[in-house]
Amino acid sequence: RFRCEARGAIPVNTGRDGGYPEETLSDTAEHRIWRDGLGRTMKLAKGMATLGLPQDYPVRTMDDWLRIKPWYQFSEARLAGPWREAARKIRERNAVSYVSIPGGFDEPRQLMGEEAICVAYYEQPELVHDILDTISDTAFRVLERVSAEVTVDLLSVHEDMAGKSGPLAGPAQIREFIAPYYRRIWDLLVDRGTRLFDQDSDGDMNGVIEPFLEAGVNCMHPLEPAANMDIVKVRERYGARLAFYGGIDKHVLRRSLDEIDRELEYKIPPMVRSGGCELALDHRIPNGTPLEHYRHYVRRVWEILERERGGG
Repeated sequence: RFRCEARGAIPVNTGRDGGYPEETLSDTAEHRIWRDGLGRTMKLAKGMATLGLPQDYPVRTMDDWLRIKPWYQFSEARLAGPWREAARKIRERNAVSYVSIPGGFDEPRQLMGEEAICVAYYEQPELVHDILDTISDTAFRVLERVSAEVTVDLLSVHEDMAGKSGPLAGPAQIREFIAPYYRRIWDLLVDRGTRLFDQDSDGDMNGVIEPFLEAGVNCMHPLEPAANMDIVKVRERYGARLAFYGGIDKHVLRRSLDEIDRELEYKIPPMVRSGGCELALDHRIPNGTPLEHYRHYVRRVWEILERERGGG
């Protein structure tokens, strides 16, 4: 998740440990339908998508949650793998070591669905708190053991909690529900040498950057320009408080060469001057991108970087 030439995950489990066996329900030329580990009915439109969409969710009430809560509680099995040896090999390669924790928004969303979790903040707060308290306790106990023996360079969390119109949880919900979870884990790790807390979320996160900074996050990606995430303006507003990677508009590759040049000239020079940014496209290369445009993009990136660094 942290794009670096040398990186390595410390193989411990802070998330779900258990579930149902996956089962294919239907497989046609148009769709694949299956039951996943959470018991959700999933549907994938072939040739149009790469991710299946849930058709239902396992948690609607506290009783539903209590039935599957053991999947998220701590057990020694979470530390049963060869994580010490893996950590040693990561260090021998001089690689960035990282651990991941479940998303404070994303994991309840996987259990309940987007609409239901947003309503639950108001109508079932005790349910949301119990889910996040359980996840927090498990992640803390696992990472307390790991970080006592090896230094973790980066803490990673996947949220994907925003679209073009903004985030699905606001500052008040983040401060009440998500921040205590984040803060507990981050305070543990930062005291033991961890330097980066990286959050992955697409969409327009401008309205919630501040509460996430308060919660310990200091790195974000992918910063999608199509969702109003302008890395130049983000850097002007937050300075060295926030590192990031991504930020180059993937859609510009399908436009003219002049538009590619304008995008790169606008973003690369201020990022080189300020640092704390790994420049990259904000997601996958879009279908229909001409090869000539991609080659031009790569060539111009290096030309501008060399110029800004004083190499020509």
